[in-house]
Amino acid sequence: MIDWFHGAVLGLIQGLTEFLPVSSSAHLRVFSALLGWDDPGAAFTAVTQLGTESAVLIYFRRDIASIVKTWTLSLFRPALRSHQDARMGWFVIIGTLPIGILGATFQHTIENSLRDLRVIGTTLILFGVILAVADRTRAVRHARPISDLTLPHAIGYGFAQALALIPGVSRSGGTISAGLLLGYSREAAARYSFLLAIPAVLASGVLEVFKIGEGPAPAWGPTLLATLIAFVVGYAAVAWFLKYISSHSFTPFVVYRILLGVLIIGLVTFGVLEPDAGVVVAK
Repeated sequence: MIDWFHGAVLGLIQGLTEFLPVSSSAHLRVFSALLGWDDPGAAFTAVTQLGTESAVLIYFRRDIASIVKTWTLSLFRPALRSHQDARMGWFVIIGTLPIGILGATFQHTIENSLRDLRVIGTTLILFGVILAVADRTRAVRHARPISDLTLPHAIGYGFAQALALIPGVSRSGGTISAGLLLGYSREAAARYSFLLAIPAVLASGVLEVFKIGEGPAPAWGPTLLATLIAFVVGYAAVAWFLKYISSHSFTPFVVYRILLGVLIIGLVTFGVLEPDAGVVVAK
């Protein structure tokens, strides 16, 4: 059962990890298991992400307003269709399709089987290595700005984002890795990653919000508290992260992911934690 204290702690974890390439869903799952708490579940995760996504909406409010305005006007004014903001609107819409389709298709598996701690430990390590390779690849060639984004690349970003349906992959980690492998700068990869996440996170949160307070999902009070804390902490985290990557590599995040993944697998292997510790199977 998730009480007020649990909600506050999990909201803090959500806010700190949502925008870092370390997987917020994995951290909510892992720390709940380590502390002996029930797994908060996919519904709680999706709703608290509304808090962190609200932080993105405010932080990028000028960019978002310009994209929405220009994209809408371009539907009626052909001359605007080549404008970068109009194109970005289409890129975000099309890039969202993979996660929407795959999320709906494999919803039961995502909410149950993929929350196994062995899966999370493995994905933390594997995609940590992928992030390291992607960052290294970007460092040895000219980096593209976000204005160079193309439709095929936007689709590639979209499939990378869809991988984040697996806890441990990381939405930002997967999409940023894709951006780096495609030759974009760290800042460009991160910025598009955050913009691309908006429709998917908002849609997921709205759909899952109706499950809060029912069945295995936590009650409304702790969930709302967690969402509020995630918003406040998340705003600070996204501002810090974008400033940090402008002059630093992703190496600290890679090392952290690998160490955490090894720890989780080790604890499960030696019987300290059960693979499904705290999980309440969703029907």
